[in-house]
Amino acid sequence: MNGRDLVRSAKAVGALGAAQGMRAVRAAWRNRRADAAALPSRAGERARVPGLLTGAEPGPGGGVLRFERAELRITVTTGGAVFWGWDGAGPEPSYALAGAPPPPDPRARLEPDKEGGWRVVSERATVAVSRHGAVQVRTPGGVVLRHDLPPRWWEVAPGEPARWVQRTELPADARFFGLGGRSSGPRLRAGAYRLWNTDPGGSFGTGDDPLSLTMPVLMVVADAGTHLVFHDSSWDGSVSLREGEEGAGSGHDRAAGSELRMDGGPLRCWVLVGAPARILGTWTALTGKPAVPPSWALGHHHARWGFGSEEEVRRVAEGYREHGLALDALHLDIDHLDAHRVFTVDTERFPKLPQLAAELLGEGVRLVSIVDPGVRADPAEEVYASGSAAGVFVRDARGREVRGVVWPGETRYPDFTDPRVREWWGARYEERLGRGFAGFWHDMNEPVSFAAFGEATLPRSARHALDGRGGDHREAHNLYALCMARAAYEGLRALRPGERPFLFSRSGWAGLQRYGGTWSGDVATGWEGLRASLSLVLGLGLCGVPYSGPDVGGFDGHPSPELYLRWFQLGAYLPLFRTHSALTAGRREPWEFGAEVLGHARELLAERRRLRPYFMTLAQLAHRAGAPYVRPLWWSAPEDRALRDCEDAFLLGDALVVAPVLQEGARRLRVRLPRGRWYDTATGRCHRGPAGIEVEAPLSRIPVFARAGAVIPVLGPDGGTALEVWAPGEGRSGSGLLVPDTGDGWAEPPVERFTSRQRDGRVTVTRDSGEDPGYPVLVRGL
Repeated sequence: MNGRDLVRSAKAVGALGAAQGMRAVRAAWRNRRADAAALPSRAGERARVPGLLTGAEPGPGGGVLRFERAELRITVTTGGAVFWGWDGAGPEPSYALAGAPPPPDPRARLEPDKEGGWRVVSERATVAVSRHGAVQVRTPGGVVLRHDLPPRWWEVAPGEPARWVQRTELPADARFFGLGGRSSGPRLRAGAYRLWNTDPGGSFGTGDDPLSLTMPVLMVVADAGTHLVFHDSSWDGSVSLREGEEGAGSGHDRAAGSELRMDGGPLRCWVLVGAPARILGTWTALTGKPAVPPSWALGHHHARWGFGSEEEVRRVAEGYREHGLALDALHLDIDHLDAHRVFTVDTERFPKLPQLAAELLGEGVRLVSIVDPGVRADPAEEVYASGSAAGVFVRDARGREVRGVVWPGETRYPDFTDPRVREWWGARYEERLGRGFAGFWHDMNEPVSFAAFGEATLPRSARHALDGRGGDHREAHNLYALCMARAAYEGLRALRPGERPFLFSRSGWAGLQRYGGTWSGDVATGWEGLRASLSLVLGLGLCGVPYSGPDVGGFDGHPSPELYLRWFQLGAYLPLFRTHSALTAGRREPWEFGAEVLGHARELLAERRRLRPYFMTLAQLAHRAGAPYVRPLWWSAPEDRALRDCEDAFLLGDALVVAPVLQEGARRLRVRLPRGRWYDTATGRCHRGPAGIEVEAPLSRIPVFARAGAVIPVLGPDGGTALEVWAPGEGRSGSGLLVPDTGDGWAEPPVERFTSRQRDGRVTVTRDSGEDPGYPVLVRGL
């Protein structure tokens, strides 16, 4: 053990306590020994490049190009997605894809080009391959969107997957977004971003990287066009981004670029080209429709690590009721479990949990339970005993159960990459449902095993089923939480087939949206954490995970009344609206911050409830078309460079611009508005975009703007659905959508479309069919 490991061991003992800290020290040594014994050394690696092109074989949607030392398969699908894979890599097997990939486009054709290479020509994109193996994606008009240089491989050992690197040149004006949940965005600057789901081991702020949910999914926005690239390998890797420099008319631009390095896995990728809405629609078709949360999950959630007892839960619920604050869900953290053991309850502190759940449900409040993957390794524990007998736990290279350390102490980890294990785990949620829980949040599922030094996860040599293919934790690590979410989702569907499951997960991978959403994890209390909260939600939405949100107020520390209120104001317009804090942190109930904050919080909660039909509509539209609820301002105008660089405001659907206050003491904001006419919803004043405007941002509110002509479904004064229309200009028209809430089952109601018009100072709303709208109309902006 070196000096650094000794220091980290001492810190672990101090942070976790003597017994747990010593377990973490032993776990770190076990991991190091296991990997040293089972994983090959990297000494003597040899580099390989494709070599020269030797032949081509046309095929459906593209074909196969053969080089001296590699082959490249290219396919353009019927949806316009471009796939290519080196060394025989195909689209499957893949944990990201939702079923079989779309069929090849029969109109796409492989043909030689003038430079000695080949190209695949299709309606939405042209893919050109040079004789050395460089790949260009061009628009139908011939403009280059990306230029991937020939890849390089390094053979580690016989039978071991090769490491590889892919370098890419991009337009000088390119802007980068995505890569999962990143705290330093939403626009990603130059730098390296690791692709390895990681518990930061404490609260995090702007710039901390990596975090719990990483994805090799990058959206690139440039004047030439917008595209998304997904490299379908779950191995450890990193993406290095380089920003370009434009030559101010001199013609000497410095290209932007990226470099992707992966420790293994297939070198295969998907490229989707077009407008952002089209890209996310195609991405959804590939990786699965986002799950629609139950309508109650679009309300306000309150959580705390440290409720401690049924009495405290009742006290918080009664506080919301007495103060006239809307509340839809209460979340119970690990302190409600018996000695932190999963699928148990501390019956001394929670003796009548089903009765408590029933009482709260009678008041319209659901209970949500935390679920961690680690199972306490105690033969007297039913969960462990049944799992060990069934062989469900991850094993090491010698066939023994991998030992870990989390909150319950010595733990074991189910292998969620095994369908048999997923079925076993999914059935476990019957215990949770029987206790009265209506939803679930998955935590510690990167997965985490406390370690005094090294990586706080399972050894990389740990063995996984990988759905019959077999492999180790190097490939399975980033997939672990995704497969856990699948196990829970499928189990809940089997247990309660008439109800849409509600779950969200701290970690995950591409395709997580099929099963639920995510949240920020342990974001630091501070203005930096507030800014990181918005970055995470916007970035995840562009990766196909539309339902997410932060811990309002931050996970740790004691927010000032101003910071808490500004965070609450942001959270009220995000998909997952949840307050949460750590065991040792300050309380997060609105009445704890004084009468002024309480009054403003009450108004925000009322506004969130009023917007429930709009949020449900956005949830249904995300499910059907992939568009996130929360979108960057450039969503409909990626050609607008000023909007590309705007990171302090966002679109909620296409009808509202929300400008949160992210700086301490700010009472005025400069807001960049997209093209069109926008009403300040507080003052009714109309502004014309694209433009930057100065607006008031008193402590009582954040600026929110409604698009002129927008028809927004809301709760009307009578509690039923109404249509709020913001007046279009004289002689002009607008539009809006409503997907009615049909309950928490599986019905997919039709999309109702409306048109607004103003003539002679009178605003009318009709269905697109010309019929009466069928809902009360509330006119604003006249």
